[in-house]
Amino acid sequence: MFPGNPDMNQLLQQAQEVQQQLVAAQQELADAEVKGTSGGGLVEATVSGTGELKALTIDPKAVDPDDTETLADLVVAAVRDAASNAQDLQAERLGPFAEGLGGGGMPGLPGLGT
Repeated sequence: MFPGNPDMNQLLQQAQEVQQQLVAAQQELADAEVKGTSGGGLVEATVSGTGELKALTIDPKAVDPDDTETLADLVVAAVRDAASNAQDLQAERLGPFAEGLGGGGMPGLPGLGT
């Protein structure tokens, strides 16, 4: 492709390998599940590693028909906790790829750049 420049072929091969690793890491994130809780475990949210809400569990003790605002606050807090845990997982799994690109982050990936 580039006569007399074998380093370019090696660079292209390395780029393809990194791309395959990135795709695999993104799939791992999509398949992963992380949890967040609030109210001492009364409300638990489960999200995928990409931040998609998968499940929400509410302990019956958290349900007071006269105080739905507190329950709503607990749900929001649990979802935020789970989303934060998902961002931590993203940084852990995808951070090495961002570092390999000069540390500038990766546009379009939540929690890793702009």
